[in-house]
Amino acid sequence: MYRNLTPHPARSRPGVVLAAAAVAQFVVALDMAVVNVALSAIRADLGFAPLDLSWVVHVYALTFGGFLLLGGRACDLYGRRRLLVLGLGVFGLCSLAGGLAQAPWQLIAARAGQGLGAAAAAPAALAILTTTFAEGPRRVRALGVWSATNAAGGALGVLAGGLLTEYAGWRWVMLINLPIVAAALALIAAVPAEKRPARRERLDVLGTVLVTGGIGLLVLGVVRTDTHGWGSPATLGTLAAAAVSLIAFAFVESRASAPLLRLGLLRSRWVAGANVLVFLAAAGQFTAFYFVSLYMRQVLGMSAAATGTGFLPFSVGLVAGTAVATRITAARSPRASLVPGALLATAGLAWFAMISPDGSFLTDVLGPSLLTSVGAGLVLAPVAAAATTGVAPHEAGMASGVLNSSRQLGGCIGLAALATVAAHRTGTATNPAALGDGYALGLAVTAALFVLAAAVAIVAFPRHRTTPPAPRPTASADPRLEGTPS
Repeated sequence: MYRNLTPHPARSRPGVVLAAAAVAQFVVALDMAVVNVALSAIRADLGFAPLDLSWVVHVYALTFGGFLLLGGRACDLYGRRRLLVLGLGVFGLCSLAGGLAQAPWQLIAARAGQGLGAAAAAPAALAILTTTFAEGPRRVRALGVWSATNAAGGALGVLAGGLLTEYAGWRWVMLINLPIVAAALALIAAVPAEKRPARRERLDVLGTVLVTGGIGLLVLGVVRTDTHGWGSPATLGTLAAAAVSLIAFAFVESRASAPLLRLGLLRSRWVAGANVLVFLAAAGQFTAFYFVSLYMRQVLGMSAAATGTGFLPFSVGLVAGTAVATRITAARSPRASLVPGALLATAGLAWFAMISPDGSFLTDVLGPSLLTSVGAGLVLAPVAAAATTGVAPHEAGMASGVLNSSRQLGGCIGLAALATVAAHRTGTATNPAALGDGYALGLAVTAALFVLAAAVAIVAFPRHRTTPPAPRPTASADPRLEGTPS
């Protein structure tokens, strides 16, 4: 019944679809990074208690990560265009509320709402692309543009956060989302709606509760390790509850007639390999952003605006690497770009690990930034194509939700774990030499993560492009069922 959710190729206006999905993903990625640089200004203006300030970041990660699988499945059931519009609308309204916040609880509530909106918009944007562009070079090129805007959004978020905080005020790190959301919605208005299925499956409510609770508890347990150690009863109890909930989710899904996540999807070497790889790459990339920005601020003494500007070369390298990867992947297997990209990122991060308290931007940041970013771009572009290879159109949202969840969880868990590693090396010292030593250790571990990513690419993906087996038809994909226009 879900075959009819795919727009007719003649009416889908692929250029507009690509632009809408790319702008939507850009604003989601931008918001994940833009707030971090403004935290000190937010604390001073709204009167946050020191231990509460981190929730400006954590609550977004909690709701975004916790609801991604639900968002992905909902766009399969109720329409990708509809979920994209709804998600962006919620995201935009909550951005406005955050920019106008007068008390800490108001900003935290707005950030939670942004996470919910992003959890609907991100998988819907990716699913729209994969159902508009058939497997092959055209999809690879489209996902290359999507990956480039996603990567650029994260890198430019640091730049925008620094400049806006210093010259316009912290509220603009929230309000900057509004014109971007408006542009995305204007583009989406020109995208034809999918046909609705004649008979719609019910949402898997029990599975939704279990996986949302399990991922939410996992994220909560990890992000609170800055105040509760990894071995504390609070952390261990939260992580144990997350494990129980996720195991119960897997049990329920294996027996559900219309699961939130069909477990057979994960038996595909393309889907499984891409998700493991993106988990490792996101853990490395998010952590590298964090440590390098702290090094520039706390060791080199750069201002917020200068730190943000310092990430421009990283943004350029990401876009360049993505462009090269798109060309390689369109002609060969994703492995041809993933392996050298991961090794190039490893070399750049190993160079970063040699940072010195007596260093400078030119000697310790610029060179490794270019090397790491080009390598990361070579990795990020093919991952989305690999994760959607062989996936049936009626499960495009499901696959997109899984990929986005893997990226979000990788970044969250990797950052929390490696921040603990760096803090342990630094100890109680706050001088530049001690801080730099901790950051260097964290960056060395991120290099090891990209070595593992290269190994996953070698094992999971064939050397040459192959045509994967067609997805096994299910009752929900019966071609005899016709849909009616929405």
